Amino acid sequence: LTGTITAPVTPFSKGKVDYADLKKLVAFQIKGGIDGLVPVGTTGESPTLDYDEHLDVVRAVIAEARGRVPVIAGTGSNSTHEALHLTKLAHEAGADAMLLVAPYYNKPSQEGLFQHFSELAEATDRPIILYSIPGRCGIEIAVGTVERLRAKYPHVRWIKEAGGSVDRVDQLKQALGADLTVLSGDDSLTLPFMAVGAEGVISVASNLY
Repeated sequence: LTGTITAPVTPFSKGKVDYADLKKLVAFQIKGGIDGLVPVGTTGESPTLDYDEHLDVVRAVIAEARGRVPVIAGTGSNSTHEALHLTKLAHEAGADAMLLVAPYYNKPSQEGLFQHFSELAEATDRPIILYSIPGRCGIEIAVGTVERLRAKYPHVRWIKEAGGSVDRVDQLKQALGADLTVLSGDDSLTLPFMAVGAEGVISVASNLY
């Protein structure tokens, strides 16, 4: 789970998900040499899709990818119960990994974050990418919390870092080194992040380029 991973948009037509166009987008991405796909991240309209649509989009991307690239399902929520439900269903659908955003709006303590992610990590043995985006969530996943999760769960060894700070990426790599793979969550910061140890990007721009 490194390199350029696309967070695909979810195409709509007449107010409904356009699965034909979604399949075309997946095919376009794979033909272009992309390293992975993250359906139903926020770029993929996760806040506005209902449960059925959310899982149907994940299943459609898995079906079209046909194992050619990893499919990382966005299954995070500010409700632990909801995130757990989506994570289990995405696991059953065949997702290769999960992207789990910090609980937004709630602003839990770091212990609360640890307990939230722990419960989710225990629901799947597939790779988990933590997603820290304090500008949207109002809270950062602290380096110490990442260390605790990494120590307890071998499959929690990735983080999508969207805090806009090169120093923060450097701190994560200084603390965990090769035990943690950092992915940029901001296209424009990918190069400076990689200069201090990040190993790729979960990209929006790659929908087009």
